[in-house]
Amino acid sequence: MPQWVGRTAVEISAAVRERRVTSRQVVAEHLEFIERHDARFGAFRVVRTEAALAEADATGARPDLRELPLAGVPVAVKDNLPVRGEATRNGSAATSAAPAVEDHITVARLRAAGAVVVGLTNVPELCVFGTTDGIHGITANPWNTSRTAGGSSGGSAAAVAYGAVPIALGNDGMGSLRIPAANCGLIGLKPGHGTVPAGIGNGDWFGMSENGPLAGTAADARLMLSVLAGEDPQESRPAPEPLRIAVSTRSPLPGVMISRACARAARDAGVLLAGAGHHVRPADPPYPLTLGATVLARWTAGTARDAEGLDPRLLTRRTRGHIAAGRLLGRTPLTRTGPRDRMRERMTRFFAGHDVLVTPGLARRGPAAAAWHERGWLANLSVNTAYAPMTPAWNLVGWPALTLPWSSHPTGEPLSVQLVALPGREHVLLDLAAGIESRHPWRRTAPVA
Repeated sequence: MPQWVGRTAVEISAAVRERRVTSRQVVAEHLEFIERHDARFGAFRVVRTEAALAEADATGARPDLRELPLAGVPVAVKDNLPVRGEATRNGSAATSAAPAVEDHITVARLRAAGAVVVGLTNVPELCVFGTTDGIHGITANPWNTSRTAGGSSGGSAAAVAYGAVPIALGNDGMGSLRIPAANCGLIGLKPGHGTVPAGIGNGDWFGMSENGPLAGTAADARLMLSVLAGEDPQESRPAPEPLRIAVSTRSPLPGVMISRACARAARDAGVLLAGAGHHVRPADPPYPLTLGATVLARWTAGTARDAEGLDPRLLTRRTRGHIAAGRLLGRTPLTRTGPRDRMRERMTRFFAGHDVLVTPGLARRGPAAAAWHERGWLANLSVNTAYAPMTPAWNLVGWPALTLPWSSHPTGEPLSVQLVALPGREHVLLDLAAGIESRHPWRRTAPVA
C-alpha cells in the first residue's frame, strides 16, 4: 500500500503544508492506485493523469502553500459539474464532448484551496437514478461488487470508498449524495439551500439540488464543506450542547416498507446518542400524503428541462421515459411553490420540538450492480423508490441532511443512518456525526486486494 493512499484529507493537507511530502508524490500515489484498481469498481469516467500531476506541481509551487486548507489533496468530481479542460458528459451520449472553458464555482473553490482534481466520476444519464450505470459502464459498491454503488453520485462515492481519493464532490437532488454514501459507507452531506452554490443543470430541479461533500470522516466532510461554502475552516464554533433528538423508522412514502436491519440501525443510533447525553425519543415527522407526487413531479420535470436541446435518439430508454413523465407532470401545480411551502410549515412545527431527526439512511440494501439503464422507466422507478425513500423530503424543503455509516449487512454492504436538522445547522449534524464516529467507529475504506 502506498504511504498516502488511505490517509484522510486532513492528514494529507497538513503533511503537504508542512512539506513532509510533496503534493506531486501524494497525487502520483493515488493515480497509480486508481490505475491498478478502478477497473473493478468503475468509479471514474476519465482519469486526468498528466493534468493532475501538472496541477500538483503547480500547487506545490504556490507561495501560499502553508495557508491552503486542502493542500495537495486528491479530489474526484462528479461528471455533471464543469471542470476546465474536460468535457462534462453527465453520463450521456447526447451531451457535448467539447471541453469546459471554466470550472464550476465549487470546483474552482476546491482548486483555490489547494485540491487537485484527479478525475471525473461516473453518473447515471443526466444524474437521474439511484443506480450508477450507463454508456460509461456500471459502478459497483466496493464493499460488495455485486451491488450498486448507488446514485447519482455513485462514481464519487465508490472512489472514496475504495481509497482512490479521500474526498469527492457530488450533488443531491433526491438523495444523490446520501444514497451512494449510505451504500458505500461514507458521510454524505446535502447542505441546506443556499449554503453551497448550486448551479446544477437547468434550474436545479426546481431548487431541490445541492452540491456537497462525500468523505470517510466527519472531519474531512467538515473541512470540505467549509471550502465549498466559502467559510474559514479554522472558524471556532460553540461546543455542542445536549440536543432534542427524534428517532423515526417510518417511511415517508406510504406502502414502502423499511427493512428490520435498516430500522434497527436508526434505533441503535438513538440509543448511542441517548448514552452520549442527548434527549432522545421516538417521533415521526408529519409527512404529507402528497409528498411522493410532489417530488416525482419536480424530479421528472426538472430532468425534462435539463434535456432540452439533447437528441432523444441518443438517450437511454429509462431517461426518455423519465422525460416524458416530466413533460406531463410539469404542467401540474406540483412544481409550484405551494406544495414546498406547506411541507416546510409542517416540518417547522415538528422541529419546534426537536433539534435533529434520525432515520434509516435507506429502506433496504441497494439493488444489484446491473445495466438498469437498459430497462424501462417504471422498473427503475419501482426499484429506486423501494430502497431509497428516506431522502427526497429534505430536498423538497431545502434543509440539511447527512447520512453516515452505522453497521453492515451480512453480505458486506454498509448500513447507514440519516440525520436531519433545520436550515443553517450543517455543523450541528457534523458534530453529531463526529460524536457517533468517536463512540462507534467504522472502517473508512473497503478492502482492496
